Amino acid sequence: MTKYGLRAKVIAYTILPTVLIGGILAGYFSFHRFQQADEFLVDRALNIADALSIASEYGMQDETRTILRRLIGSTHRKNSPLIKSIAIFTADNELFVISNYHRDYNLLRLDKGQPIPDLPEVKTLGDSIIVHSPIIDETNYLEYQLTFDQPRKVVGYVALEINRTQVELLFYRDAGFSLLILLLGIAGSVYFAFRQAKKITAPISEMASVVEKISLGRLNSRVEGEYTGELSLLQHGINEMAAAMSKHHEEMQDSIDLATSELRETLDQMEVQNIELDITRKEAQQAASVKSEFLANMSHELRTPLNGVIGFARQLLKTQLTNNQVDYLQTIERSAANLLNIINDILDFSKLEAGKLELEFIPFDIRESVDETMHLLAQSAHEKNIELNMIVEQDVPQELTGDAMRLQQILTNLIGNAVKFTEKGNIQVKIERDKLENAEEQEIKLKFTISDTGIGVSKEQQAQLFKAFGQADSSITRQYGGTGLGLVITQKLVREMNGEIDLISTPNAGSTFWFTIIIEKSQRAPLISLPLDKLADRKVLAYESNEYAVRSCSQLLTQWKTKSTITETELQWQQSLNKSYDCIVIGHSDNTDLTPLLSKIEQAKQHTDNIITLINCSDPSTFEQLMETGITHCLGKPINHKNFANALVSNKNIPARVQTATKIIRKDIKVMAVDDNRANLKLISAMLSDRVDTVITCRNGQEAYEYAKKTPFDLIFMDIQMPVLDGVSACKKIKHDSINKMTPIIAVTAHVLPGEKEQFLQKGMDDCLAKPIDEGALQTLINKWAPDAKELQSKAQQRVKKLELKANSTASFDYKLALQQAAGKEDLAKEMLGMLIKEFDGIRVMLNQAIEGNADNASFYQNIHKLHGGCSYSGVPKLKNIANLIEKELKNGAQPTSLEPELLELLDEMHNVEKAAKTYLA
Repeated sequence: MTKYGLRAKVIAYTILPTVLIGGILAGYFSFHRFQQADEFLVDRALNIADALSIASEYGMQDETRTILRRLIGSTHRKNSPLIKSIAIFTADNELFVISNYHRDYNLLRLDKGQPIPDLPEVKTLGDSIIVHSPIIDETNYLEYQLTFDQPRKVVGYVALEINRTQVELLFYRDAGFSLLILLLGIAGSVYFAFRQAKKITAPISEMASVVEKISLGRLNSRVEGEYTGELSLLQHGINEMAAAMSKHHEEMQDSIDLATSELRETLDQMEVQNIELDITRKEAQQAASVKSEFLANMSHELRTPLNGVIGFARQLLKTQLTNNQVDYLQTIERSAANLLNIINDILDFSKLEAGKLELEFIPFDIRESVDETMHLLAQSAHEKNIELNMIVEQDVPQELTGDAMRLQQILTNLIGNAVKFTEKGNIQVKIERDKLENAEEQEIKLKFTISDTGIGVSKEQQAQLFKAFGQADSSITRQYGGTGLGLVITQKLVREMNGEIDLISTPNAGSTFWFTIIIEKSQRAPLISLPLDKLADRKVLAYESNEYAVRSCSQLLTQWKTKSTITETELQWQQSLNKSYDCIVIGHSDNTDLTPLLSKIEQAKQHTDNIITLINCSDPSTFEQLMETGITHCLGKPINHKNFANALVSNKNIPARVQTATKIIRKDIKVMAVDDNRANLKLISAMLSDRVDTVITCRNGQEAYEYAKKTPFDLIFMDIQMPVLDGVSACKKIKHDSINKMTPIIAVTAHVLPGEKEQFLQKGMDDCLAKPIDEGALQTLINKWAPDAKELQSKAQQRVKKLELKANSTASFDYKLALQQAAGKEDLAKEMLGMLIKEFDGIRVMLNQAIEGNADNASFYQNIHKLHGGCSYSGVPKLKNIANLIEKELKNGAQPTSLEPELLELLDEMHNVEKAAKTYLA
């Protein structure tokens, strides 16, 4: 009833009781009346049947049908509305007489086999009531009284059929009369209900109308009339509410008028401010445009000279130089690279501020990416004798999908800062999964922690770390340099990867920077790059005194399921030297004093044939010095997991992998290079000369266009900013009106702002090459746009051939060269030559096996590489060149059996070296 109104409820609650009570009473009295009439009818039928059964006794004894017929006929006539038929049956259930013969008289007969009842019996059949009353012979009444055990004699029975129609008519009459009374009662109830509902709801409706008027703002509306009881209270409440609202409305209107007046004054002020803001916005947009233009120009102007500095430094490093000259050139290259990094930081900051930095989404190996970063920073740590270690938890997936380069940039900034601000101690990098993540989801959360033992950062300084151009120490005399953008860029990159960054630091006690990133697992299967089956159950003894290095080393050995024994003290080391091991690992942190390390190497030789040293050093001469002691492997810290794993399973000396430049392929094509800067033009011309057959140079776009109209080219390298005619305009003219319409034109530019490359491609350029020019990228572009060009012998190969021819005519042993290679130390030169000659017997056996076709290719290559390295410090140029030539052929896929002439020449030269060195060694 909750959804109905008060009127409906009043009506319902008034009518329903009347209907319910009236219906019950009418039904009860009608049914009771019908039941009384039915009982009266049955009683009367029994009375008639009893009288007839008594009167019929003598007629049945005398078998006088006439008297009985008159009897029942008279009875039937007197009760004709009630009686339908009267019949008398014999004791044998045969019809004796009937008052009204009809074909259904059998309904009056008792069922076959049913005895005549001793007492009158009533049976209802449809609309009729049938009464069976026995006819008893009472002539011997006195005898019956004396002998009660004798049954009475039944001579027949009377069957009387009574009509119930009158009773039903009486019932219908009474029911109709009751229904009429009920309807009259309901009508009266409805009348009074509606009348009462109107008395109740009419005032409420009027009050509701007044409330609606008040809600519409007609606050002078009031409820009129005289009411009593609760309605009077409601009337009074509504009128009071209307009066209060009217009063408040007047007060509010006064407040609104006052506020409107103040608002008008404020709007006037805001209009003035909006005009000022609009002017300021336009000035800011102009400043942003100027800033973008400034960054573009700065990028071009700084990268252009850096292109020449870095490029020519690399070109000079390819020439024959003294050691000091090489060192100077490497210093120049590193300084220029540092300056380039500063420029990149500024440009990265600009991209992040503009929101135009887009992250890559490619699969990468997390451990390899971090290893590369650690390797690049290792030398800086080694120079300060700082221990640099890394731990990657086992549950970190090997393959991930994301931007590996930006992740390396974050790590480079944080680890580089740790190295910069740490003078002694340790730096540890730890990578782990966030324990709160859902393991079933494709995305995972990684946490990177970089801890150091440096100078630390105070609370006040920490507030400045993540602000642009802010540093912990910004004074003029501050000890540490930098742009102050590294941590800002790092923070923004971390946020781009949906992570966060923070630090915990105590002054003079070190700092711990940590950051998290959300990254996806890679769908590609991890590459099996480690010999895990060989590492399992390998017995390893490891000594490491530095607690951070111990964690890094033991964690790897545990992950690889080796049977490792970790020792941290001298006592533990001595106690563990009581059995043989598959491998012994000796870690050494102090690169200024190798004496303890050499001592342990000598002790370890008696317990294994595979000794691995882990040293905190990047100096190749230190590596060579340690390798001369007879160890199998010498690895630098931080540990490269692949090199370490391969060293653990190999007791043979594996040469260190050296990064080589992209293979130079010289092609038979004609190329035009255009640049207004002489240094850049000279540099790109020099780079192209090693890779193409013909190079034509031009100083501006107009000159290039004149050349292009008459000379066909296979490739054109075009600078963008040039006098007379810029690169874009020159490109359009060449594409529109020259014989080089289909020639690929590659933009060479220092502009690296977002979308710059796409803009050049839209303006007609076919590709883009950034300055400073990377030789690998240059070679890739040449291979891409001239894939089918004929390959020529490179100039470097021509120089090698000349050197080889020259080497054939030199002496087998050069004393001055040996002394120079030994840093002027004659004893060291003799020792190096003697060690080389001692290896000759084993090499001869290997060479003979190779000539016969029985050599293992991998082992053969490793031994030739080792021989080549030994020749580099022994003053045997001819032997070195022959070994170098064989090594190159093997690297290019040649089989040892196909190099029989060179191998025989190597055997002869080894004999010549032995012969020439006898006098010197004596």
